[in-house]
Amino acid sequence: MSAVKLHRVVEGPGDGPVVVLGGSLGSDLRMWEPQVAPLVERGFRVVRYDTRGHGASPVPPGPYELEDLGADVLALLDELGAERAHLVGLSLGGMTGMWLGVHAPDRVASLVLCCTSAKLGPPSMWADRARTVRAEGTAAVAAAGVSRWLTPGYRERHPDRAGFLRAMIAAVPAEGYAACCGAIERMDLLELLPKITAPTLVVAGADDPATPPGEHARPIAEVIPGARLEVVADAAHLGSYEQPAEFTRLILDHLERA
Repeated sequence: MSAVKLHRVVEGPGDGPVVVLGGSLGSDLRMWEPQVAPLVERGFRVVRYDTRGHGASPVPPGPYELEDLGADVLALLDELGAERAHLVGLSLGGMTGMWLGVHAPDRVASLVLCCTSAKLGPPSMWADRARTVRAEGTAAVAAAGVSRWLTPGYRERHPDRAGFLRAMIAAVPAEGYAACCGAIERMDLLELLPKITAPTLVVAGADDPATPPGEHARPIAEVIPGARLEVVADAAHLGSYEQPAEFTRLILDHLERA
């Protein structure tokens, strides 16, 4: 499948180092709003994008593979005239970042892999979720999605934000969401990760039910050469949104070291 032209928002100085923010399954680029101003203030050119099939990006018919999502990001970098970029990805965005770190190392200045996995089974779970979404739409999985994205305490304290995220998931086109489920279903990056040469930070949410740190973040950090693992307390799967100050601090620290 050929690359699609991703919807993107670019902010910050035109000559700053490029940071590309890739989001979770079911999200659009608004999930990164807490990170934008701090990154721009430190002189970075911040590029947020909607994954294919999500937000305002095109929705080609499936199936999609991780390779397709990676090719979309490479096409985005080409279009922006960015030879290299720092890639910050959460969940599906992190999976895309790992694929690029393996297959396009010359384009990756550094990696921040948030709340993600290199192999996220069982495959049947993703096939079932894709079937549900194709039959009933993404609204059918929105409440369950928010229950993985945010801790119960945060949802109780901030019902408006939980509602915002629930509406975000429900707005994702069914085919785009389902086809990305297929890409995750077939993904297995574990044996490829030692090939990554970019300076890598792995950030996990201590209370993430979708990609628990011990099962998912630790194995990534252990096999990528020189990678560092940080686990953030009181954060579920959308940790960058629930604990923005700490995630942003860790991201900035890594970018400035890299």
